[in-house]
Amino acid sequence: MGDYLPHTDDEIAQMLAFLGLRSLDALFDVVPAALRLAGGLDLDPGLAEPDVVAELESVAGRNRPIGRDLVCFAGAGAYDHEVPAVVRALAGRSEFVTAYTPYQAEVAQGVLQAVFEYQTMVARLFGLPVANASLYDGAASLTEACNLAVGATGRQGILLSSGVHPHWRAVATTMATGTGHAIAEVPLRDGRTAWDHARPPAELAAVVVAQPSWLGTIEDLAAARAVADAHQALLVVCADPIAMGVLRPPGAQGADVVAGEGQALGTRLSFGGPYLGLFACAREQVRRLPGRLVGETRDVDGTRGYVTTLRAREQDIRRERATSNVCTNQTLMAVTAAIQLSWLGPTGLWDVATRCAQGAHYAHHQLVQLPGVEAATTAPFLREFAVATTPAAGVVLARLADEGFLGGVAASALTDPAHDGSFGADAARADHVVVVAVTERRTRAEIDAFAAAFGKAAR
Repeated sequence: MGDYLPHTDDEIAQMLAFLGLRSLDALFDVVPAALRLAGGLDLDPGLAEPDVVAELESVAGRNRPIGRDLVCFAGAGAYDHEVPAVVRALAGRSEFVTAYTPYQAEVAQGVLQAVFEYQTMVARLFGLPVANASLYDGAASLTEACNLAVGATGRQGILLSSGVHPHWRAVATTMATGTGHAIAEVPLRDGRTAWDHARPPAELAAVVVAQPSWLGTIEDLAAARAVADAHQALLVVCADPIAMGVLRPPGAQGADVVAGEGQALGTRLSFGGPYLGLFACAREQVRRLPGRLVGETRDVDGTRGYVTTLRAREQDIRRERATSNVCTNQTLMAVTAAIQLSWLGPTGLWDVATRCAQGAHYAHHQLVQLPGVEAATTAPFLREFAVATTPAAGVVLARLADEGFLGGVAASALTDPAHDGSFGADAARADHVVVVAVTERRTRAEIDAFAAAFGKAAR
């Protein structure tokens, strides 16, 4: 497919020279070798376009889709939740599916109202007065939360719990190389943040904690708030929206900013995207809110209308005054989340979270009875939990796939155990930890069959 690349050889050479790289292979060194195709596609030269498409469809057909071929017990940031037909039908209407972010008030009243309703629901979900019109994903939301805290305090230090998803932490750390933020991570003890081992950087701007952690454990937000208060820093909580169905909202526990991933609210797994970044903050931080804020107003005739009330970003105001360079928002995903939340309502969200918790605890009980399997943490959990297996986690998951189960996520696939604080001094243990998620879609029969297969895989 190289003939379709828009860059000339000279342009590619200039780009590589600017980056200080010798070849395109060096540019893609960050992609693991196991994921790269050695030798290119085995296609005949001069093949017609329909034949190429047919061949690629045949290759894609080797994938084993969730639901039909694999029962999903994987999570660690992306979840196989139920998406009702009404959500797919309404979100797929042509009024919402648009080629561009529809923020012109004169032509987009319906979409703006839907985004306004979305903001209202996110604010209530997280217990804070203001939410924006969404961001790209959870990792982007965390990064913007750190930027907000630095802008609000005038300090550069970020104290980041190792309970925050490893990918989110990696994104925040990468962005910090450009902004100059000083990030210090806090290790976990038994799956929960060991705040007594925290070593805050000087001039602390924010304390960041996940609720629940990426290992599924329920964190003590009061302890995180106490650390923030001791340094006059903001408390940032990376909150899971499904967990909010049964847990107290972070805003009610002292959070100044809440970031989250909204994939669980009506968006299917979709090969990893596009997903949805949730973001809410205290009222005093509204002028530092990243991206867009849709507001309600009245026109000259007194008719209710909707506009983008705030756009404190570099496209709209002077660069040095911008709080963010976020240029758009995930409108379609945000509308989808609003429809899902409206369909569920508070009682429905509670029911989903409760069913997840019941299924997860039942699965956990079944698994830890098996030879070669033990609990990786003893801390309370909700939808997700970690177990340690005698064989390496990758071996167990490969065996489970042969039995028809996407059996979880290997902790070592998400972290560099030698440099990650999720498992404390026992870094090698990460190679044997599987993170298992149970959503409301999993039946008791599926869990029983999964436990039986897990028993064989863990021998």
